[in-house]
Amino acid sequence: MTGAAQDTKDVAFIGLGNMGGPMAANLVAAGYAVTGFDLVPELLARAEEGGVRPAGSAAEAVAGAGTVITMLPGGRHVLECYRGEGGVLAAARPGTLFIDCSTIDVADARAAAEAAVAAGHRAADAPVSGGVVGATAGKLTFMVGTDEALLPEVERVLEPMGARVVHCGASGAGQAAKVCNNMILGVSMIAVSEAFVLGERLGLSHQALFDVASTASGQCWALTTNCPVPGPVPASPANRDYAAGFAAALMSKDLGLAVEALKATGTAAELGPHAAGLYAAFAEGEGGGRDFSAIINAIRERSGAEAPGGGGPEQAGA
Repeated sequence: MTGAAQDTKDVAFIGLGNMGGPMAANLVAAGYAVTGFDLVPELLARAEEGGVRPAGSAAEAVAGAGTVITMLPGGRHVLECYRGEGGVLAAARPGTLFIDCSTIDVADARAAAEAAVAAGHRAADAPVSGGVVGATAGKLTFMVGTDEALLPEVERVLEPMGARVVHCGASGAGQAAKVCNNMILGVSMIAVSEAFVLGERLGLSHQALFDVASTASGQCWALTTNCPVPGPVPASPANRDYAAGFAAALMSKDLGLAVEALKATGTAAELGPHAAGLYAAFAEGEGGGRDFSAIINAIRERSGAEAPGGGGPEQAGA
C-alpha cells in the first residue's frame, strides 16, 4: 500500500449521469461530504439539488477528497480522467482511495489501477449491477477488484449505495465478473423475449406464461424483475414504454466488451457473440435509448408480428 489513508467521508464523485447522480445522492444521505463534477452542466445542477457540492473541474473536485469515485462511459474516459492533462491523479492528495465504478475493459481497469498506485494512491475497480432503479434505491451489487487489505475501506464507502459488495479478486477482477454477468443477462433477455413472442403466436397470455416460467425452470432475473412485456411485473420498464432503466446501447457496449474478452482468452462461445450482434443492430436506431428489454420488439418485427393489443394474442387463452 502506498501513501497514507485520508478521511474517506470526504468523497469526490466524477460522472453524475443516470447512475452516478443517484449514487452520489445516497452517499450524501449517508452523511458523506460529496463534491462532484460532470461535463454536462444540467447533470451537475441536478446533483447539487441532491446535496452534492459542485466543482468547476474534476481536479478541483478531488483536491480535498479522501476517496474518489468515477462513473464514466468507457475505459478511455477513465484513463483520460486519471492521467490526462488536468488529471485527477496529479491533483489528489497522496494516499487517496480511487474507486472506479464504470464498466470498462479489464485491461483498462488494470491500467487505471496501476496508474493510481504509481502516483502514490490506492485503487479498486467496482462496477455495478442493478441499473438506475438499483442506483436510486441504494440496492446495487458491487463487484470489487482490489487488494484484500483495502477491502474493508472500500466496503465502507460502497455500502450506502448498494445491497451487496462482492470481492472478486485483484485489480480487474471486478470488471471480469461484470462482463461475465452481463453476457448472461443479455443472452437471457433475448431468450425470455423470444419465449414471450412464441407464446403470443401460440395463443398464450403474457400472465399465463409468466406464472409458469417464473416458478419453473425458466425463472431468471430477466423474467421476474425486468420482464419484457407489460403487466406481470409492474415495476419493469415494459410498463413505461421501455423507458430506459438499463439502456440497450449500454447492453450493446457491455456485450462488446464480452466479445473482446472471449477473443482475448480464446474462449469458444456462440451465444454471447450472437447476442452482441443482435443488440448492436438494435442499438443503432431508436432502440439505443430504450431499455434493453425492448429487444422483444425487434424479435416481433423479425417475426412479422406487432405487439398485442387489447384484443390481440395477449388475451388469447387468458
